[in-house]
Amino acid sequence: MQDLFATPLRSALRQALLLGAALCLTPAFAAADKKEAPAKASATVAKKNAKAATSKKAGKKPAKKSTRTAKKPEAPKPGPLADFGKTEAPPDVVHIANWVSYTRNNQNKAFVVVDKKQARMYLFEPNGKLKSDAPVLLGQAVGDVIPPGTASKPISQLKPDEKATPAGRFLARPGKNTHGDNVIWIDYNAAISLHRLRKVGKENRAERLATADIGDNRISNGCVNVPPSFYDRLLRPTVLKKGAYVYVLPETRAPQQLFGSYDVANKTTQVAQAPAKGRAGM
Repeated sequence: MQDLFATPLRSALRQALLLGAALCLTPAFAAADKKEAPAKASATVAKKNAKAATSKKAGKKPAKKSTRTAKKPEAPKPGPLADFGKTEAPPDVVHIANWVSYTRNNQNKAFVVVDKKQARMYLFEPNGKLKSDAPVLLGQAVGDVIPPGTASKPISQLKPDEKATPAGRFLARPGKNTHGDNVIWIDYNAAISLHRLRKVGKENRAERLATADIGDNRISNGCVNVPPSFYDRLLRPTVLKKGAYVYVLPETRAPQQLFGSYDVANKTTQVAQAPAKGRAGM
């Protein structure tokens, strides 16, 4: 009887002891897992630091920002003074032609200087060399500004003091007028152009152009009338081929005031100013 009951009892005690041991060991394994995770993270960080140290030893350095500054574009070299050859011209014409050529205000185009005081036109090559000059007819009125509203009036309604040739710097634009004639516009909105001499009633424009008296050259409605041969052979072909700027000198103030020009012949007294653009003061 004792042996019959002793064997099952021993078996039950053995299982109880094994279960208790298993329960005691479970927290220990869990704690070991928790300790292992930070250890792995620390190992990863250590590897990264080791790689960084190796890179530094190999000579790899972080890129430095460039301290070099961009070079400024060089200013264009001055052009030559105007070359008049053997032609004599008034001081204002020489002054403006020299300034235009020296400062390259003509932007590599041909240029024209119209002297209203002497009723004469001077045509220059882009390099400042005088190509030719000729007498011209100008607006009846003495003045450098066209009164407001003049351009919208019919020619028959213009008053004598509204028939002025405006002063300023103009880009020459070949075109046609309302009669279909070839003209060179200098102020399209004001209907002012350079064009061939044309016959108008009993104004005797051809005779006026031929006389030595510049007083009778003030007869037009504001446009600049040019001798036909000069216009057809020189002026228009030059404008079409090379482009041109037209400088109409003022007669009520100094050119320096209108164009911002200065004496380039005497370089020690130069004062840099912005080049005139468009129709200054018009």
